[in-house]
Amino acid sequence: MLALASLTVATVLKLLPPLGIKLVIDYVVGDEPIPSPWVEWLPANRVTLLFLVAAGIMVLSILATFVHLWGRWRATKIVNQVQVAFRKRAFEHAVRLPLHRVYDLKSGGAASLLREDAGGAAELIFSMIYNPWRAVIQLVGSLVVLAVVDWRMMAAGIAMVPLVYVTHRTWVGRIRPMYRDVRKQRQDIDSHSTEAFGGMRVVRAFTRERSERGRFVLGNHFLVRQQLFVWWWARMIEVIWDLLIPVASTSLLVYGGYQIMQSQMTFGDLTMFLFYLAMLLEPLATLAGSATSFQNQLAGLDRVLDLLEEPNELSHENDVQVVDGDQVTGTIRFAGTGFHYPNSQQTVLADITLDVPAGTTCALVGRSGAGKTTLCNLVARFYDPTAGAIELDGIDLRRIQLDSYRRLLGIVEQDVFLFDGTIAENIAYAVPACSQDEIRQAARSANAHDFIVGLEKGYDTIIGERGVKLSGGQRQRLAIARAILADPRILILDEATSNLDSESERLIQQSLKTLLEHRTCFIIAHRLSTIAHADQIVVLEEGRIVERGSHDELMAHSGHYRKMVELQTEPARPQEQPVRS
Repeated sequence: MLALASLTVATVLKLLPPLGIKLVIDYVVGDEPIPSPWVEWLPANRVTLLFLVAAGIMVLSILATFVHLWGRWRATKIVNQVQVAFRKRAFEHAVRLPLHRVYDLKSGGAASLLREDAGGAAELIFSMIYNPWRAVIQLVGSLVVLAVVDWRMMAAGIAMVPLVYVTHRTWVGRIRPMYRDVRKQRQDIDSHSTEAFGGMRVVRAFTRERSERGRFVLGNHFLVRQQLFVWWWARMIEVIWDLLIPVASTSLLVYGGYQIMQSQMTFGDLTMFLFYLAMLLEPLATLAGSATSFQNQLAGLDRVLDLLEEPNELSHENDVQVVDGDQVTGTIRFAGTGFHYPNSQQTVLADITLDVPAGTTCALVGRSGAGKTTLCNLVARFYDPTAGAIELDGIDLRRIQLDSYRRLLGIVEQDVFLFDGTIAENIAYAVPACSQDEIRQAARSANAHDFIVGLEKGYDTIIGERGVKLSGGQRQRLAIARAILADPRILILDEATSNLDSESERLIQQSLKTLLEHRTCFIIAHRLSTIAHADQIVVLEEGRIVERGSHDELMAHSGHYRKMVELQTEPARPQEQPVRS
């Protein structure tokens, strides 16, 4: 409101200087007598009148400039505030999307969407409100002055207004889908390039630098062709107005000149009229020309609104309850649980019925693709079952508020993800307010303290994006320390010791014994040393439970588990050499 009010004042002030030019041409330079309404307050001396008019024009121009600058600053500040708020809203919604949808976005594509589309949408304040408001005020003011000078000139000016609508409907309305395509292509380029740099070790290992460069260049060539195509459509509007304005100005100049020859208009009136005519045509051209950027920003807004309309993983939470970690025992029960991934009808888990008492450890074993990680993803509520239910202390997980439930969880995965920050920040990620002593204690429990203090900056060492400056075993120990510090009620270990050497694994196993006490734990592992002491071992095959029991119970039967253990413990047999003739 303040920005628009100051813009109105500044625009009106800028409409006054042409009136002073008329006074100078007619009553200072020319011989026109000062009309009776003005005689009383205009000085009769021409030199005095000249300096008075010049001073008035200067004061009005300076005042208009500063008022406009202040209002522009207010509008710019609002744009930046809206930009931050819009990006925040888009980000908050994006991180709450279902996991499969987050994977579809990719990191580079999400950054492009949040940075360019969400940020550019805030610019609509200028293209949709601020600039059109200035154009309307200037247009109305110019028409009022033209009506005073000659109503026929005003009519000619008004006749040009519909041309803005015509050009918008004919050209600009078709540009918006093109801009959407441009933004989509730019998002794809960003996501692919981010992916290439994230997997640079693989790219270089297989000498795929040239192909990645080719894909990047090809995508940019296509983007350039799209942008040039849109550019031609946008330039058509500018060409029309570049031709229209001189034609209109020349035609009205001829008309004004004829009126002067007929003594029905003064030179000052014609000059003032031409100034106001320029002020009239400028906002019209601005409205038509800015419509292209307006459509570009609307295309970005469309993409962000499409994102915000997508249901998030909390969209079905209505009648839910908050759980308190101090009151939760941690009993997990699977009741006929089945699951298939979104947009796929292939069953991943079927009829899983399993009780995991509080404080016990359940080891999940089976071949790759048997459904072990998917089962843990359901426990973590990254997905909800498509059949049956999963219960915590007798309560369906879908009836529990997601945030309060996940505060009970600790997860250590085989593919460890660390953030680009210090070692201390990564360990304390789940508990940012913890003390340095707590961080060090968690590191000692994970057998990570010794290698950390051996680094040049110790716990303040920057580890790089995804922890690229550390070895695989070091990253995994930091992830275990992070889980230990979180002190979870339910712990998920997905191949958590797979990247460790035998000595480190032995030390961590001792630490895990303390960590697993009084916690419900799900362990995915293939090493016998990791799963042998589990309270129950569940063998999965093609998404179904085929065996369950303790290590000794399962070894007593000649089933899947015993075969897996024997394959792991017996020495590999040398392959027979083919007989050559």
